[in-house]
Amino acid sequence: MSEPAAVGLGDAGAIGATAVQEPPPDAEAVVAEVVARARRAQAEFEHYSQEQVDEVVTAVAWACYKQENAEALARLAVETTGLGRYEHKVLKNRRKTFGTLCDLQGAISVGVIDDDPRTGLTRIAKPVGVVAAICPSTNPSATPVNKAMMILKGRNACIIGPSPKGLATCELTVELIHRELDKVGAPLDLVQHVPGPISKDTSGALMRQADMVVVTGSQGNVRAAYSSGTPAIGVGGGNVPVIITSSADLPDAAEKVKRSKVFDYATSCSSENSVVIDSAVYDAAIEALEREGGYLASPAEKDRLEAVMWKDGKLTGTITAQPPEAIAEAAGLDSPGARECEFFLVEDDGVGPEHPFSGEKLSLVLTVYRYETFDEAVELVQSILDYQGAGHSVGIHTREHEQTERLAHSLDVVRVLENQSHTFGNGGSFDNGLNFTLTMGCGTWAGNSISENLSYRHFLNVTHLVRVIPERKPSEEEAFGAYLDRHGDGRGRGGA
Repeated sequence: MSEPAAVGLGDAGAIGATAVQEPPPDAEAVVAEVVARARRAQAEFEHYSQEQVDEVVTAVAWACYKQENAEALARLAVETTGLGRYEHKVLKNRRKTFGTLCDLQGAISVGVIDDDPRTGLTRIAKPVGVVAAICPSTNPSATPVNKAMMILKGRNACIIGPSPKGLATCELTVELIHRELDKVGAPLDLVQHVPGPISKDTSGALMRQADMVVVTGSQGNVRAAYSSGTPAIGVGGGNVPVIITSSADLPDAAEKVKRSKVFDYATSCSSENSVVIDSAVYDAAIEALEREGGYLASPAEKDRLEAVMWKDGKLTGTITAQPPEAIAEAAGLDSPGARECEFFLVEDDGVGPEHPFSGEKLSLVLTVYRYETFDEAVELVQSILDYQGAGHSVGIHTREHEQTERLAHSLDVVRVLENQSHTFGNGGSFDNGLNFTLTMGCGTWAGNSISENLSYRHFLNVTHLVRVIPERKPSEEEAFGAYLDRHGDGRGRGGA
């Protein structure tokens, strides 16, 4: 494994001696070696039966789900990235892995996946090859395992491209996966990672040399993937707004918002970033959020938070995924309530660069808006998504299902969650129909190639066997009759 070369001080370490440093390894060559091993492993794996493939997928899942492994990975992730909360990362490692495994079990991904005598079409699944899985520092074990399971389900090989901060956790993740792959006799090189040091050069080389790229993380990486020349799936930025209507069960809504917001210190792209509250229940909703551990910042305290969260209009990492006491300390919030809360509330009335709290915050800071009519709420939520979070998702707490349907029909968004804790529902749950994932496409609204949760189906090539069937060609009258009756054809039909 490559390490940064040491910088020396010359023979005697004398001051002023010229420092000598070896040149960095050639990224293309380093990645090419990893890709070559992956191709050899995938060529063998391609001949596995469905039963063998499913055993391999289960082996990868167990590597992360096993309690002691989930704990070790969570502990290392927090220690090396400085992001998130240990207990919640343990839960995420296990919950996401278990949920994804349940989605994959019983799914057909080898050979004939559909045979329709009516159309004469038989669909046959084939691998896509070697898949580059670019992963963020916020989830350095759960995301790689989640992607690897889906990728391997299609008889592909997976090469993980971790973030620099996530490298150590990724190394341990792959080591644990290899232990399980060895038990089932599968090629270990089915799952690898790019060796350190991690850089844009190594990530770029991986994207160019793989057969397919799937990216979760920064929008810079997403854009790089789409411009790499390799087929790619990327995700949009999160900035979830949630509406609380006058008919909502306020204690239930507040509990769900809190549980979602504080999970892993808001590292999830599905974490609520703002709540949009009906004016008729505004005060009662704020009180409900305060009972759940929320602290409503004063205007002066909001200014202090803004000063540490943004520099020159850009979100800093100062309080990203940090505990509430660290946020209070950094912002100089000295009141007992601020020092003892679980998350922070800041009031705002605008959207855009002049209102930075309207964007994604990746922290325990929740922006609060007030609305008078539901039309106003819909418009405000769309404005928030247009500013940051295009296409991602929105939530609503209401007893009036018609309002949820209106949101779904009106907004340019992939997911609308009704009366749910957003972080736990948006990426799949056992009590909704979304599949488990840590990679959520946001459609063309966000410049993404998919508008659904990532699944194993995105890692399949499909051959279509086409047979002759009895001709089903309609007559011209059947095809054009109704249209020509209404509009005429210029030849005397329909009154023309």
